[in-house]
Amino acid sequence: MLKPTLAFAAVLIAFALVTPTVGQAATTNSVRVSYADLNLASKVGQHRLQARIEGGARIVCEIEDSRQMDLAVATNACRSDAIQGAQPAYEAAVAAARHGTVEVLGAALIVVTGE
Repeated sequence: MLKPTLAFAAVLIAFALVTPTVGQAATTNSVRVSYADLNLASKVGQHRLQARIEGGARIVCEIEDSRQMDLAVATNACRSDAIQGAQPAYEAAVAAARHGTVEVLGAALIVVTGE
């Protein structure tokens, strides 16, 4: 009974991360971070997924001119927000891996979003 509940929670979290509101659509960047090749039941797999999420945050929150201090500060804030925004999906994926394999619509990915 716990596995279907975890799968349903993972689907809800995925939809919440993937569907931007109309107001966000013009200013939101996102990148898909796959974990299909990782064993999230292991610490190594979890660490690699965290690194991929951080890499995704660097992609969606680019520094155009690192010499501008206010832009650098805003970029770092964007990256932190993007990583924090992906945490619920990360935690759901790890929890699902610890309780057996759950495949949601054939996809094993997290969407990292930044503004």
